[in-house]
Amino acid sequence: MTIILMRHGKPDHHSGGRLPALAMAEWCEAYDMSLVADMPPDRCREVAATANYIVASPLPRARSSLEKLGLELDAVDPLFSEVSLPIMRLGYPNLPPSLWLFALRLMWLCGYAGSVESYQQAEQRAEQAAAKLIALSARGNVLLAGHGIMNKLIARQLRKQGWMAEKHASSRYWSTAIYHPPIITGDDK
Repeated sequence: MTIILMRHGKPDHHSGGRLPALAMAEWCEAYDMSLVADMPPDRCREVAATANYIVASPLPRARSSLEKLGLELDAVDPLFSEVSLPIMRLGYPNLPPSLWLFALRLMWLCGYAGSVESYQQAEQRAEQAAAKLIALSARGNVLLAGHGIMNKLIARQLRKQGWMAEKHASSRYWSTAIYHPPIITGDDK
């Protein structure tokens, strides 16, 4: 029984030109509604094919990634959704979305959440998500079609609980991270 954390494929979403911070709310909404544009690499297909139970975030890019893999979903759970970016109510300066994404995520990591889930709240959600995946692993290999930041937070929780990483979580599209259960559990003492 393993837990596979897979990041979705590349979304069919064009970043556009320069935008003010305030326009990033609309940009993020469009990104959240986008489907996946590319096909999974062979390695991703091979790893995903080992899954006995498949769960996903409700966001379309996660679910359409599974469609591209030709896999059927067993459950959808918002617990696995990506962490939202905080939005700043600024009409200036106009910057490329990639720069805003970096700046807003950095601000979030440093404690600014605005009206979205804080870093501490996201960590608590990741702890719940890891517990759910561990429980599901009793059914066999579990595949989560998820997102970059949340997958990394879940991976950290799995490691805290003694799960061993065969391959660590990455931020690349279609990346897969594989975790094996602890060899010695608390019950073996």
